[in-house]
Amino acid sequence: MADKEETEKTIAEDLVVTKYKMAGEIVNRILKQVLDKCIAGASVREICEFGDKLLTEETSKVFKKEKELKKGIAFPTCISVNNCICHFSPIASEPDLILKDEDMVKVDLGAHIDGFIAVVAHTIVISSSLEKKVTGRKADVVLAAHFASQAALRLLKPGTEVYAMDVLVSTGEGIGREQDTRVTIYKKTEETYQLKLKASRMFYSEVSHKHGLMPFNLRTFEDEKKAKMAVVECVNHRLIEPFQVLYEKPNEYAAQFKFTVLLMPNGPHKITGIPFDLDIYQSDCVVDDPELKNLLYSSANPKSAKKKKKKAEKAVDVAMEVDAKA
Repeated sequence: MADKEETEKTIAEDLVVTKYKMAGEIVNRILKQVLDKCIAGASVREICEFGDKLLTEETSKVFKKEKELKKGIAFPTCISVNNCICHFSPIASEPDLILKDEDMVKVDLGAHIDGFIAVVAHTIVISSSLEKKVTGRKADVVLAAHFASQAALRLLKPGTEVYAMDVLVSTGEGIGREQDTRVTIYKKTEETYQLKLKASRMFYSEVSHKHGLMPFNLRTFEDEKKAKMAVVECVNHRLIEPFQVLYEKPNEYAAQFKFTVLLMPNGPHKITGIPFDLDIYQSDCVVDDPELKNLLYSSANPKSAKKKKKKAEKAVDVAMEVDAKA
């Protein structure tokens, strides 16, 4: 997950682990602040801008003395709503989206320190609470995504690599489709080509200098209009790849949970992700498979397995319980 020049470094080095953990703490903190902004009547564009501003500001506060050390946004803030699966982060010249009560909101973002990346994504339903529980297909899909991500975490084996575990579940066919939403997030590739247009060369040079191989949003460029024009030639010659905004069919829902895990010798260490409130979701769907239930009952960290087993069993049982009154 690190930049090319850092690939020889592993989490066997304490400093590498420190950088991952610092990036993880930053994204978790910012994720909470972004989620707090996700209320009815809020502008998705403004919240995305808020998230990116925080990512830049918070990463700039660490390793200040090391002037050559690069840090910043590893994945721009995206807020994908309801049937939008991913990568929605509109710029000023594109249509905004205003959040509504009961919208299913997926927040996705990431930061890096010295090329060591921490990414995270979380799903909420606006205005949900203990008094106003999420039910029906919305509850089904969010719980399915949550339990799938927890099962995946428990299947990771100790080693020396780093994983970004990204789980997306939809109520539909699970096939992402492009619509007329303009792509705003791109990433430089390692392809080479001599660009013909001066504007494209200037744009590509700025991308290389400011972002390296990290994904970026066109809003980081002073002149968005020029950037939108220049990026076309770069994409056509595969110097830059787009992150398409994908959608499920209308009236479907998609839920997402993403976290970064360090596979340490003593077990997986999850450095991103915030607590999930099972109590506000009520679903008639249950996990029946004994093997899967045992997996979910187990601790993600072998060292604390005994301590956490009872707590995990209780949480899973409560979430899986069919409401007898329903």
